[in-house]
Amino acid sequence: MTRPILLLCLFSGTFLTIHGVFGFEVAYLVGYGSFALMAALISGTFLWLWVRRATPLALGMAFGWAGAATVIGWWWIYKLTGRTDWMEENPFLFACLSLYFVGALLHLQVIGRSFELPERTPVVAFLGTLAASVAAALLV
Repeated sequence: MTRPILLLCLFSGTFLTIHGVFGFEVAYLVGYGSFALMAALISGTFLWLWVRRATPLALGMAFGWAGAATVIGWWWIYKLTGRTDWMEENPFLFACLSLYFVGALLHLQVIGRSFELPERTPVVAFLGTLAASVAAALLV
């Protein structure tokens, strides 16, 4: 457990240093860019693992990390291009979010099977999060 805490301190210190020296914009671009690229690499690795072993968890991880790569990558490119108008309210962003949702549902299915929960449990959980989000959006 010590190593992850040290890594957290190292990464936080690195980003705070970049922020202090170059400002928020550069720290944001470095952080989002490296995250998006790393997530794409991890997604590809999990996809390869799924192809090699056909494990449902690996496929869920591939979709989840692909969602992370594309959503974070979207905002990284948005900032890199000077907040391009065509990206601001482009519905294609929802396709990126959909990758996340597929990954989440696949994860919940694996977890549900581990706990021997009914097959519909992941869908019910997803619908619950969707209902909570709709309610929050309508209350704003």
